[in-house]
Amino acid sequence: MPYLSKLIEGYRRFRENDWARERGRWSELAEAQNPRVMVLACADSRSDPAQIFDARPGEMFVVRNIAALAPPYETSSGFHGVSSALEFAVTQLSVGEILVMGHGMCGGCAAALTGQFDDTPPGEGHFIADWVRILKGASEQVRARHAKLDSSAFLDMEREGVKVSLANLRTFPWIAERERSGALEQYRSCSADCRSGRRNSNNRAYHDNIAGHSRTLR
Repeated sequence: MPYLSKLIEGYRRFRENDWARERGRWSELAEAQNPRVMVLACADSRSDPAQIFDARPGEMFVVRNIAALAPPYETSSGFHGVSSALEFAVTQLSVGEILVMGHGMCGGCAAALTGQFDDTPPGEGHFIADWVRILKGASEQVRARHAKLDSSAFLDMEREGVKVSLANLRTFPWIAERERSGALEQYRSCSADCRSGRRNSNNRAYHDNIAGHSRTLR
């Protein structure tokens, strides 16, 4: 396993450099964590929130999945990984903000838009298609707006994906309650572009029209 050797080498560099430099911080975190923000991001290897935001250890509670999706609130039996993470971050860690971080060239959003994995068996895209069904309504709207699935259509889909996640967050009672009380101050969204190194950031007041109210952070 040659790449595992590289990972071990990376761990050794971490111990010698980053860990040593932040040793006091790591000692604090050994007792408890107190992140201020929860970041919901894509599992894509090109969009690592900790690296993009240059965050210190313990600053962010991060959950990553295909297309950075928040599912709608459900209490059915099953395995609710993202929902449990939301519950833990908001009710146990008392984070003050939630950030939904989309990104350019998102394969999950592309799968939702094109339907490339629809009707595939397990092991060939079945679970991907099942997960991105969360974006079914949004993908239909995007296809209706674009005569062809070009780069602008995929960008539109990525923005719509973030909007769906922001809307779904409000279906969770403990999130909606804390937003009303002011304990959870705001939701935010941003999209990362690995080609330009820029982030488009949008506050919750504009999440219904992200494309028209974005600003670039350099």
